[in-house]
Amino acid sequence: MKSVPSLRRDLFGACLILAGLFLWAAASLAAQQRSDVAALSDITGAIGPATVKQIGEALEKAETERANVLILRINTPGGLVDSTRDIISLITSADIPVIGYVAPAGAHAASAGTYIMYATSLAAMAPGTNLGAATPVQMGGGGLPGLSEGDEKPSETNGKDTGKKDGSQPAGGSAMEHKIVNDAVALIRGLAQLHGRNAEWAEKAVREGASLAASDALKLNVIELLASNVGELLEKADGREVMTGAGKVTLATKGLIVQKIEPGLLTKLLALISHPNVAFVLMMIGIYGLIFEFSNPGSFGPGIIGAICLVLGFYALNQLPLDYAGLALIALGVGLMVAEAVTPTFGALGLGGLVAFVIGATMLVDSDAPEFQLSWSVIIGTTLATGLLLILLLGYVWREQRKHIATGREGMKGTKARIVEWHGGEGYVFAQSERWHARGPHDLQPGDEVVITDVDGLTLILGEPQAERIRKGHGPSPEGGPFPCNRSIP
Repeated sequence: MKSVPSLRRDLFGACLILAGLFLWAAASLAAQQRSDVAALSDITGAIGPATVKQIGEALEKAETERANVLILRINTPGGLVDSTRDIISLITSADIPVIGYVAPAGAHAASAGTYIMYATSLAAMAPGTNLGAATPVQMGGGGLPGLSEGDEKPSETNGKDTGKKDGSQPAGGSAMEHKIVNDAVALIRGLAQLHGRNAEWAEKAVREGASLAASDALKLNVIELLASNVGELLEKADGREVMTGAGKVTLATKGLIVQKIEPGLLTKLLALISHPNVAFVLMMIGIYGLIFEFSNPGSFGPGIIGAICLVLGFYALNQLPLDYAGLALIALGVGLMVAEAVTPTFGALGLGGLVAFVIGATMLVDSDAPEFQLSWSVIIGTTLATGLLLILLLGYVWREQRKHIATGREGMKGTKARIVEWHGGEGYVFAQSERWHARGPHDLQPGDEVVITDVDGLTLILGEPQAERIRKGHGPSPEGGPFPCNRSIP
């Protein structure tokens, strides 16, 4: 039989265990409870790295504040494939239900926006909106992958396999194009099956670029709800069972308070500079600022501004899918133009640099999304600015080459000298504010003004007098005063 102290210890241990279980159960219950808040985040403009960061922050804040749902109000023309896949991963793995809502009237969820809508737990649209056109756009334009003039359209095949029996691809598109389209089809069909939506139309949106108005999307089971505003959306969503990263959840959205989540300062900055046009201009300002600083050391201002712009430009470009061959060509073009400035070749290096610069700029961003392609106006503008600088530089070099040399032996030729002492074809002259030994005609006399024809070491070679002789003591001195013959000139 146990002693009284032993029983007390056992009882104390049991109490500790019960207290721990109670605290764990209370914490679990508190974690499961949600506040009466519906978080709202506006997704506008092209889908890119800033959008990924914005949605990630919105999900994190909604989870922290235990919001019931996160509403993504979408209005986008499309965007980058990699960013779209990142967003899809964030949405499908989130424990909180995510509602995709295309609004307001006139908004659209095109291209990448369609994939995001299919990834959300609940899809809704406002009247007067549309979605679709989810075909991956191929660089260089042209028709849709898999189709060429005279080919049968996908809608005319009645869903039959158009591939050849030997496994080769149908005409009208490269193997890479077919791979891209098939991969996109597999992605959007998988999302449609996850949430019980129309997978057939999803494939049509990818292969044929089909689009739907909001009312038609509701009829075809592409979306679940049609709502004019967020309040109506919450009313209609209440009680629906949706799929989240934590499993199936029944929505309780009636009467929720809508709390808008604004993107952070860093996200806004990234959204501003991550557009290729802005990033490219920042990079060029940075390069030219540093070039000016190196050519004029000590000015500091251009160097500081250039360094900041260059860092921001490279940071923004690092967020984008870069073609490193294009970046290398831009660097080569700028390097050749700098070399033209340092060692003038009268345009050879500069012209080659301009060509490399333009080709590199067109290749810089490796993306199918038109929203993330460098604008031709930006490319032409920066090229013209660079070309103008190069022309100004070449003009300056040309003028400098044609100028008379003002120093050294060549600088002395053609200038005038005044005889100070002269005897037997040699003596001393005053030239360029200095006393020189000179040789020349025998009949020269002090005060004569003559032209220097050559320089032999430290001796000037003089030509014939170019003006009337100025006799001793009667002519002006080189300083404009009397010039006596007996003046001692150091």
